Amino acid sequence: MGHVENYRAQLTAAIDAVNEDAINEWIQRLARARSEQATIFVAGNGGSAATASHFATDLGKGASYGKDERFRVVALTDSMSTITAYANDVSYDVVFAEQLRNFGGAGDVLVTISGSGSSPNIIAVIETAKELGMDVVALTGFDGGSSGPLADIHVNVPSDHMGRIEDVHMALCHTAAFYFMESDDHTAH
Repeated sequence: MGHVENYRAQLTAAIDAVNEDAINEWIQRLARARSEQATIFVAGNGGSAATASHFATDLGKGASYGKDERFRVVALTDSMSTITAYANDVSYDVVFAEQLRNFGGAGDVLVTISGSGSSPNIIAVIETAKELGMDVVALTGFDGGSSGPLADIHVNVPSDHMGRIEDVHMALCHTAAFYFMESDDHTAH
């Protein structure tokens, strides 16, 4: 089997291994946040930071433009001056948590995207969200790491290949966002 065929087969297996009920529960929580005008915060590191930013754009523009109900969504990954100020002056571990303390509140939602599920700044932002009374959705890979058990909704890609985990995370974000872009019925099923 060649590389392309093998990668494709393993990617398909990784997608198929994700719990569909967890995806639907996540979509339902997003729908509730939108109807309650709660804010959705998204965070991730590296490639997952790009996915977080992309997901926030898909909800904030694609799933909101021209709609009666709109998403309030903030990618905690997008202010480089804030991130580098905290990383330089305090610690990289707090770059997301400290931003969340400024803007988050009870009833809001935090979505974390982390292949390992164990990045210290992801654990810190989850703990901060819980302190603030927020719901947490964790997209993870491998065995879920430390963030999976802390989340209210855990969407795990049970793979040990970071590339395929990140591929599936992007597909999951598109699955959620396009649910709202393409459906007139916004009740997950």
